[in-house]
Amino acid sequence: MIQVSGLRKTYQTARGALTLFDNLSLAVAAGEMVAIVGQSGAGKSTLLHILGALDAPSAGTVYCASTNVASLSAHQAAVFRNRKIGYVWQFHYLLPEFTAQENVAMPLLARGVRRAEAMTLAANWLGEVDLEDRGSHRPGELSGGEQQRVALARALVSNPQLLLADEPTGDLDGITAGRVFELIERLHGSHGLTSILVTHNPELAGRCTRALRLENGRLTALGAAPETGPLAGTV
Repeated sequence: MIQVSGLRKTYQTARGALTLFDNLSLAVAAGEMVAIVGQSGAGKSTLLHILGALDAPSAGTVYCASTNVASLSAHQAAVFRNRKIGYVWQFHYLLPEFTAQENVAMPLLARGVRRAEAMTLAANWLGEVDLEDRGSHRPGELSGGEQQRVALARALVSNPQLLLADEPTGDLDGITAGRVFELIERLHGSHGLTSILVTHNPELAGRCTRALRLENGRLTALGAAPETGPLAGTV
């Protein structure tokens, strides 16, 4: 599902070039749930953005769902994101003036799906996240956990192949975070997703198929010693 090779990302700052990672490689098979952990500023979110065609690498190849995402034009990247990728962020980013059902329907409406069909599919997905009775509520009328479940339904309403989640439980209390993660696990399995989650929670990371640490521009298996030598950064 994902094949990354020789990835480099460099930013220009007032103090000169800042390289987050260089010669980084990653392979993720279809159906895997992979956790990425690491300190703040290690580049975890940047890596997700590159995988999901939200940012471009400075060098290297990035294949996602058989698509060379680094070669896409801005329009092609937008279409790719809408059809192939589901995103969940630490903050839900729901539109406050719309209902939960309308928020879930947004990716379909943006694609040009008829409103009646989009709203029906959105209602079905609210049922998938156990919020079938909250479709007419606006985000401000929902709890934090409910808002994140709406965001998860919105991420998956287009039936994407890949779910990218950046600290999806980071704004939630421990009990609610566990419930949301259980929901992600269930939907990952029932819908045949490939999922990559950034998390600071080692317990949640341990429940994934694999857990990787991004540190000093290198990816290593969680708990393994940092790699050195010509294959460093290959996972």
